[in-house]
Amino acid sequence: MKNLFEISTGSDQIKSPVNLLLLFSLLVFSALLIVKMGLTIGLTLLILPFVLALFYLIFSYPVVGIYTAVFLGFTLLGFSRYADFQVGLLMDGILFLTFIALFFNRFYDKIDWSSAKKDITILALIWFGYSLFELFNPEQISIMASLNGIRGISLYMLLIIVLTLLLVDTNRKINFIFYLWGILSLLASLKGIGQHFWGVDSFEQAWLDGGAAQTHVLFGKLRIFSFLSDAGQFGANQAYSAIVAIILVLEEKIWWKKAFFISVAFLGLYGMLLSGTRGAISIPLVGMGTYFILKKNKLVMFSGFIFLVLIFVFFKYTTIGQGNDHIRRMRTAFDLNDPSLKVRLDNQRILGTYLSSRPFGGGLGSAGIKAKKYVPNGFLSNIATDSWYVLIWAEEGIVGLLLHLFILLYIVIKSAYKIMYRIRDPILKNKMIALVAGMVGVMVASYGNAVLGTFPTSITIYISMALLLSSEKFDAPLVIEVKKITDREDKYLTKIH
Repeated sequence: MKNLFEISTGSDQIKSPVNLLLLFSLLVFSALLIVKMGLTIGLTLLILPFVLALFYLIFSYPVVGIYTAVFLGFTLLGFSRYADFQVGLLMDGILFLTFIALFFNRFYDKIDWSSAKKDITILALIWFGYSLFELFNPEQISIMASLNGIRGISLYMLLIIVLTLLLVDTNRKINFIFYLWGILSLLASLKGIGQHFWGVDSFEQAWLDGGAAQTHVLFGKLRIFSFLSDAGQFGANQAYSAIVAIILVLEEKIWWKKAFFISVAFLGLYGMLLSGTRGAISIPLVGMGTYFILKKNKLVMFSGFIFLVLIFVFFKYTTIGQGNDHIRRMRTAFDLNDPSLKVRLDNQRILGTYLSSRPFGGGLGSAGIKAKKYVPNGFLSNIATDSWYVLIWAEEGIVGLLLHLFILLYIVIKSAYKIMYRIRDPILKNKMIALVAGMVGVMVASYGNAVLGTFPTSITIYISMALLLSSEKFDAPLVIEVKKITDREDKYLTKIH
């Protein structure tokens, strides 16, 4: 039997002169690199062990690549304030690495592509194909702008949908995505609350001073953005996370899970208010309306819509809570005479005139503020698009917009049909209702902001699309069991007769 007091530990190994010299040399080398090349290399050295561990996990369990994409969706754009790097390329790397890991993980087994042979995959391929076609748009000014634009508009959608169909194949994995999503949403809310009460740090202040203050400091009040890309995305994503959590908690029986999702919902709605993102309020309203319809319960539907009407009346026709900055700003979302709404409509009229002779738009990456990096003097880059749909219209024309809307509506309608008439497991049904309700809310909110195509909302939306249109495989065990019970009952009744 080993003597516990004589076991050699890691710290004992350092006592060796050779090992001590190697450690000291490594520290000195790291310090010289940081002094020579700056903080970025220091952060790289710090995270290198974690990166190696992540590589090991992804190659051992490729589904970890999906979880990592969700994590990066929440954190990448915020981290770019602290280090200058191409955040999108990191997401590209993780997604392609996951495909490579899947190939090597099943090197001796044939990859079963049948789970990816779904209509959602075909739709994603069509949308990606149309985006590739846009590379030959005669209105295109910059090929780099187009290549950058195609990633956010259609490439991530295709990659994430296929990976989700292939790798997320159990209810346990779906649950893990919900918990990871909820934890990241909680952290985002807590970070936002910290900004509200204690202010921003030096890096965030530098970001504001660099031009972001124009849209994030209104009348001396900071619009909270947490560690997400901006206040608009923070508010919309927190509302999206909140509505999904609210619906999940309605069917949850285990107390700690209930408490977890209640926390996500409460802090998510509070984060929405802190962001000052007016359009985000449509997500819980439309999301809950979708939930009431899909429940197919007349009492629930009637009571729910009465509740939504009361909320609408509160914001539209009363001045209750007008002294609160957050409520006052949210109330302007219901004001048809709001000056910012008039500016948006004026911009859309200008775009309408310009695009009337351009059915395929002005080319990918050519519209909106972000396009100024590649086409600073372009006509479309100097007109604020604001809306996700206006952005699609400007870049891919009326043809692209109609195709995009068709894909979204097809997913929603087919998902609703599956939920109402095909799924038998009540727990799974409620999860799918949560996903489609959140998606419908985001679709409506995307008219006011480019929510749907921006991290982290875009990542969770694409995962939701795949899960919704493959929901039958998660319901299969229950369906089989019901069929077995029915068959036994039929045999028993046949014997009696």
